[in-house]
Amino acid sequence: MTLLLMAAGSGSRYGKLKQFDDLGPNGEFLMEFAIYDAIQNNFEQIVVITKKENVSFLEEHLSKRIPSNIKLNVLAQELTDLPDGVTFTGERKKPWGTAHAVWTARNVINGPFVVINADDFYGQSAYKKAADFMKSDDSAYALLGYTLKDTLSEHGSVSRGVCEVNGDNLVSVQERLKLVQQGDKIIDEDTNLEFTGDEQASMNFWVCRPSIFDKIESEFRIFLKDDDRIANSELYIPLMIQEMLQANEIEVKCIPSGGDWFGVTYASDKEKAMNSLKEKSDSGKYPAPIWKKPFSTYTRTH
Repeated sequence: MTLLLMAAGSGSRYGKLKQFDDLGPNGEFLMEFAIYDAIQNNFEQIVVITKKENVSFLEEHLSKRIPSNIKLNVLAQELTDLPDGVTFTGERKKPWGTAHAVWTARNVINGPFVVINADDFYGQSAYKKAADFMKSDDSAYALLGYTLKDTLSEHGSVSRGVCEVNGDNLVSVQERLKLVQQGDKIIDEDTNLEFTGDEQASMNFWVCRPSIFDKIESEFRIFLKDDDRIANSELYIPLMIQEMLQANEIEVKCIPSGGDWFGVTYASDKEKAMNSLKEKSDSGKYPAPIWKKPFSTYTRTH
């Protein structure tokens, strides 16, 4: 089993590269808690997708910490990484999106894998449930869902994928771009739609299969032929999964994570995140420091 962390964002609302902010009580990055939780649940490979300029730093940082029996791949998401036979000569500053970030790992992943954001905390139970699912089902995809009201920020509106679920099957995920708490309801300021807050929300914790790489490449080829989309649009992993779902190409389960998600969308979210991580360490849920000793000598496969 593999954990893929997307860490190529720019943190525009946060004001800095939040993936490399030392939020843990002993200076740990938030992603280190995710990696620890995955390893505790028998994940054998860690793949991190980041910007080219951060690859060497992050590879060195993680290699000194995580156990040597865990396979580590730190890969760069680059605009020049295109399907065979395709060229792009235009100008573009931002990356191609989260689906392209996942596609970056196509040559190093050959089994079921979890995709998460490197700058979110998902809770220990989510990794156990994902691991149990991958062991019990060898074909379906899954979304680890979170209760919508538990994913909001006190400091501004948030974008969330609100799920429609039939039993334990995911029907759809609708992106709501400006969700805010108003009294006992949650309002999407873009559409004025109201939510109770008890809905399942996608926080980009997906269980995927290698079949998604072919889907992304196919959609990426179409995307690159559209001049309007090339200019400003991105390819998103939830859209890829939803298209496969609607075409009956895959089955997607929605599994309540049971986890206590938190993120750092805004700089003002940082203090709450740091306090939460310290509390978890103080209560013994995580070692302090999270890696009991640095792994300074190791043999690692790339």
